[in-house]
Amino acid sequence: MEKTKNNEHWSRQKEEGSLGTTKFLLFLFKIFPIGLLRIIAFPVGFFYFLFSARAKRESRRFLTAVSEYIEDEKIKKRAKNYFSPLRHIISFALSLLEKIQSWGGKYKLKNVSFYDDDINELIRELESGKGVFLIISHLGNAEVLRGLFNQGQTGVSRKIPFTAIMDIKVTSNFTKMLNEINPESGMDIISADEIGPQTAVILEERLSSGGMVMVAGDRTSAIDKNIKRISFLGKEAPFPSGMFYIAALLNAPVYFIFGFRKKELSIRSKYDMYVHKSGISLSSESTRKERMEQSSLIAESFASLLEKYCKKYPFQWYNFFNFWLNEEER
Repeated sequence: MEKTKNNEHWSRQKEEGSLGTTKFLLFLFKIFPIGLLRIIAFPVGFFYFLFSARAKRESRRFLTAVSEYIEDEKIKKRAKNYFSPLRHIISFALSLLEKIQSWGGKYKLKNVSFYDDDINELIRELESGKGVFLIISHLGNAEVLRGLFNQGQTGVSRKIPFTAIMDIKVTSNFTKMLNEINPESGMDIISADEIGPQTAVILEERLSSGGMVMVAGDRTSAIDKNIKRISFLGKEAPFPSGMFYIAALLNAPVYFIFGFRKKELSIRSKYDMYVHKSGISLSSESTRKERMEQSSLIAESFASLLEKYCKKYPFQWYNFFNFWLNEEER
């Protein structure tokens, strides 16, 4: 197969949609009221629909794949529509706006509906001073919950320090913009490319002091050779096995967090938030083999939930690259 930009690892691809859209929305965020910005997000999304060939191509690739598994006939029909990438990209623009809004302190808890899952247990563990390991994704907008925790809006009486593991080369510009909006965000960042034995020590210290460690479970590092391939929407897809091994290594409670707009194109930013605690038993006395088995179970549980919610909220999938691409094909 010819190696083109389209076949590169996601972190090597130019962020033609994400970063450009975010910068533009940040500029507008500073000068316009939030209600007007929700309306402006529609033409911004339409602009990228017209001029970002990659975003349209990857949107259609994903929506075609997921449409075969969608049970709701109305959503299935939308996913197969010729203009489905337009809906998808506008949904992405709205999500970026709300990500900026949450960190700017302008997103309120009243806009979030929590389901009867594990949110209360998460709050109890944080309230008791326990640290937790959060695994999020680029499906939906779990950043909203992180922003609410940072503002002290979720029922926990203490301010909770955040440590995020992410690809700094890709996300540094976005992180700078978040810090510009809220210099007191209190989020430390560890580069995914610098993960090593010392990283586990640092993360264990932060968890033992009652902090949150957060990582995206749906993106591999460009240098990560420990890829775990898991069935996802009918084909095997790469997941970062190293991140799930760290989750098993640290002996902290592991939670999967998903946040979705109730209606992907509504100008009313109401969210459904799902919090799932991993049922995998973690122990400081586990052997390396047992931890590998535990990490595999955590990864498979995450992938299963990711697939479940993709079928329900396909237009809130914000991985605009070929998610199933094999490393040897790049």
